[in-house]
Amino acid sequence: MRITVFGANGPTGRLLTGQALSAGHQVTAVTRQPASFPLTHDQLGVVGGDVLDPEAVDAVVAGRDAVLSTLGVPPARGPITTYSQGAGTIVAAMERHRVRRLAVVSSSGVDPHPYSDAGFLFNRVLLPYLTRVLGRTLYDDMRRMEDLVAASDLDWTVVRPSGLFHLPAVTDYTVTEGHADGRFTARVDLAACLLALAEGNGHLRTAVSVITTVDNPTLLGWIRAGSATSGRGPG
Repeated sequence: MRITVFGANGPTGRLLTGQALSAGHQVTAVTRQPASFPLTHDQLGVVGGDVLDPEAVDAVVAGRDAVLSTLGVPPARGPITTYSQGAGTIVAAMERHRVRRLAVVSSSGVDPHPYSDAGFLFNRVLLPYLTRVLGRTLYDDMRRMEDLVAASDLDWTVVRPSGLFHLPAVTDYTVTEGHADGRFTARVDLAACLLALAEGNGHLRTAVSVITTVDNPTLLGWIRAGSATSGRGPG
């Protein structure tokens, strides 16, 4: 397959690019900082470009079999528009070039639910703070992105991880349409889920949750690792 990855130079984007190359796909990695991209491969093209630039997006979407977006920005007090504007540019280019398959990373924070194993402090204090205060403008823009993608005629899937953390290898992760009762998602599992969606025809025109069910961090360990301000927190 010919796959384009937006946000390829982020932690999940690098993992996704590596997994796609290992699976034998031809990958175009799009990043605003191509000189710092760490991967090399004869099936890899690294392209410097801004997802908000229609001409740049056109050039990396035309002729592809699937487009995957791992774009991410940190929370901010002011307005955030990267997710929705970026998705708008990608969707428009895909429609122009008749590229059908799209998967975008969102967050479980766009539709927060209490977790059965989380307890009062997480469910009633930390979760509302992350989704309604610290990450309010971020999750608002993710919702706009999801609405824009859902309104398209593409074969789309929205992927909602929970709190992101690092593991060295892909696990037997869980994918569920709608909400999943799990607080954490390994980035390597998120990348594997995105690649599986590109390779198959499952979960079309719906939102899915992906969670890691083994080797989860403690909440304190996750916060200490800095994931709580990564731009895609739990919820």
